[in-house]
Amino acid sequence: MSEMTKYTVSASPHVRSAETTTGIMLDVIIALVPAGIASIFVFGLRALAVIAVSVIVAVLAEYLSRKAMKREQTIGDLSAVVTGLLLAYNLPSNIPLWMAGLGSIIAIVVVKQMFGGIGQNFVNPALAGRIILMSSFPGKMSAASFPAPTMGTMSSMTGATPMGLVNLSNGVAEEAPSLMEMFLGTTSGCLGEVSALALMLGGIYLIIRKVISPIIPCVYIGAVAVFMVIAFKFDMYAVAYEILGGGLMIGAIFMATDYTTSPITRNGKIVYAIGCALITCLIRLFGSLPEGVSFSIIIMNILVPHIENMTYPKPFGFIKEKKEKEEAKS
Repeated sequence: MSEMTKYTVSASPHVRSAETTTGIMLDVIIALVPAGIASIFVFGLRALAVIAVSVIVAVLAEYLSRKAMKREQTIGDLSAVVTGLLLAYNLPSNIPLWMAGLGSIIAIVVVKQMFGGIGQNFVNPALAGRIILMSSFPGKMSAASFPAPTMGTMSSMTGATPMGLVNLSNGVAEEAPSLMEMFLGTTSGCLGEVSALALMLGGIYLIIRKVISPIIPCVYIGAVAVFMVIAFKFDMYAVAYEILGGGLMIGAIFMATDYTTSPITRNGKIVYAIGCALITCLIRLFGSLPEGVSFSIIIMNILVPHIENMTYPKPFGFIKEKKEKEEAKS
């Protein structure tokens, strides 16, 4: 009698991939490099200091919190580095360095590790850290106190961000920077949000590497464009400002696409992106803040489980509960 072949039975999916968390995070870091270089060129070495503090504190916070919680160390997966980078890119270059460090601790310890670590957080850690800093230190996080571009030199001057120079009543103000300046990033703003060109290069890299799907960023940015065309009554100059200005590019490409806090279904991604766009436009047009990307993504992060419940594909042969009851009665 021949020996029986033993088979290992496990839950689906039965798909193996060479992708690892470390590899994915490394791709994200590479994609963020152009925006980092642009920020240092525009705002000087102070931008580099903010980035360094945010990243170093994020890694240390993850190491110490995992050690205190007696969990396996995960700093090698580079997710803490990505969180630190994204937080730094959402901060002005003149923010006190201890505030940048505090934001990293909040993002890593409170938002990420206290919920179980990578893959368990229900909102984007970097955005949550930024929002808490905005609420706690509005003076330092206000667009009115953001430094003007120094083009590689140090300066303590402050200047209005482009989003503060456009409104429904008057459109784009005369003193606003040109669209080319907006595209290249030689304007006032947070470190990683000013250069649309650098962010687009990073987004293209992530799409080519198949790290992200183009659905969320394209639908998010496209929906904002449509809503703003209607709101500004086809003033395309103002619409271009709304697309290139603020955190729309970095939010749509790097934070709305976070694996843990975004839907996995195709229809879910579309609903999620449109929701982000709608809330962003409502805050920008009618809120007291000129920027609404951070709040919109956080709100939609919370709604992701409900979006997935409504959009997950039905198995072949699935019969709705209501139809089952009707068939049973007949």
